[in-house]
Amino acid sequence: MEVGGVLVLKDLKYTQELEIIEKYGKEDIAMVYLGKTRQGALVEFVESVQPPIPRDKKWVLIVSTMDGCPVGCKMCDAGGYYKRRLSKEEILAQILYLIRSRYEDEVPVEKFKIQFARVGEPALNDEVLKVLDELPQIIDAPGLMPSISTVAPIGRNGWFERLIEIKEKHYRGKFQLQFSIHSTDEKQRDEIIPVKKWSFREISEYGEKFVTTEDRKITLNFALAKENIADARVIMNFFNPEKFLIKITPVNPTYRSIENGLNSDVTGEGLVLEHREFVDKLRESGYDVIISVGELEENKIGSNCGQYVQRHLNAQKKLEEAYTFVKEE
Repeated sequence: MEVGGVLVLKDLKYTQELEIIEKYGKEDIAMVYLGKTRQGALVEFVESVQPPIPRDKKWVLIVSTMDGCPVGCKMCDAGGYYKRRLSKEEILAQILYLIRSRYEDEVPVEKFKIQFARVGEPALNDEVLKVLDELPQIIDAPGLMPSISTVAPIGRNGWFERLIEIKEKHYRGKFQLQFSIHSTDEKQRDEIIPVKKWSFREISEYGEKFVTTEDRKITLNFALAKENIADARVIMNFFNPEKFLIKITPVNPTYRSIENGLNSDVTGEGLVLEHREFVDKLRESGYDVIISVGELEENKIGSNCGQYVQRHLNAQKKLEEAYTFVKEE
């Protein structure tokens, strides 16, 4: 139900008001939404499809877990500011808004992926675990597959242990976990992801516990710039190809990536240039390597992490500066 631009969600005990400030995109590729929760948080969330796959075969929701992000990765616009962690209700509001805009009860999608990967580091928010634990009771979605993308911040061992429990309880064989790696050089990785985080050995040890015979392999993600160091021997030394796979994505043209002079090593056609040998050696050693290139139109839409919030904040700042100038005149 939509009243005065505010969608009121009444799913079981969760009632949340989410005001949609802006939305932009194309229905057949991706739609980006900028909303404001009743608690005053700016939230950016996305729904996307993967042409030519129809929506009833695969539908992806990407939701935020924080109001801003404290990490500040070199290629990500979401780190431009940080206010707080989102509540369980604020995270669910994004999910339910998108679901109820298309479906009444059951979500009849074969592969219905909900990625906790938009703005914010999910492993720094305990509310994410509550959402994961309660989702199967809130929505009727036989094809549900949650996805967590994390930099593996230190001091969150309890969070990750609880994640295993929830995965075993609800999502065995239907859960996707991704660790952001970006560089095999620890020093460079610290520059790209400027927070204290697990070492490769710690990620590897956790993966050995997380992945059972029924589970999907854990993804090691490289948003691969030409400047990044990528040595296949490091991956081979730490990560079991039976438990981990490698995903290589382009460095998207965000404000931050342009500002930091990062040049993507992956072309729009999915070709890896400077790091071709890295890919070949991994494949020869038995690793699954996925070259994941989205629709180029998504860059025009601005569906890359944190871009829409950043645009809104920049516009607000310009208005405030203009108002101040006129007032002073």
